[in-house]
Amino acid sequence: MSSADHPSSHLQVIPLRLTPGQELYTTLMKFAKDRNLHAPFIMTCCGSVKRARLRLAAHTADNPNNCIKDYEGPFEIVSLVGTLSGEDGHLHIALSDSEGHMIGGHVIGNLEIFTTAEVVIGECVDLGFSREMDSNTGFPELVVTSRTKSA
Repeated sequence: MSSADHPSSHLQVIPLRLTPGQELYTTLMKFAKDRNLHAPFIMTCCGSVKRARLRLAAHTADNPNNCIKDYEGPFEIVSLVGTLSGEDGHLHIALSDSEGHMIGGHVIGNLEIFTTAEVVIGECVDLGFSREMDSNTGFPELVVTSRTKSA
């Protein structure tokens, strides 16, 4: 699907700061739900976490737990990207340890904030994001719809 399949959308920008002890993933998903956001995505995130649970690239729909790993930090959040749509969203994170070694993958959870997380969420005001099971991948995939009212 190309971007031409959907009209351009107005953008709302929502900054927030998470504090020590909060869990990043569940806090962001709850924030999007509580704010009734229809097409939210992560614009940027800086901060740190004490630990992480990630699904690595070798994961398949036939074997959903084959590459889920727990990591103990602390870690700097180098990047956080993805959408906060549907029940589970779809987030990927890159983390660096105290020596600068990187780990990253699909966010499962257990991302307890260490010092802070400064997150900027974007909302495509005229669009809606949802997730539907895709028989080709075996995973719920992003579906984009227009929320623009016809004139």
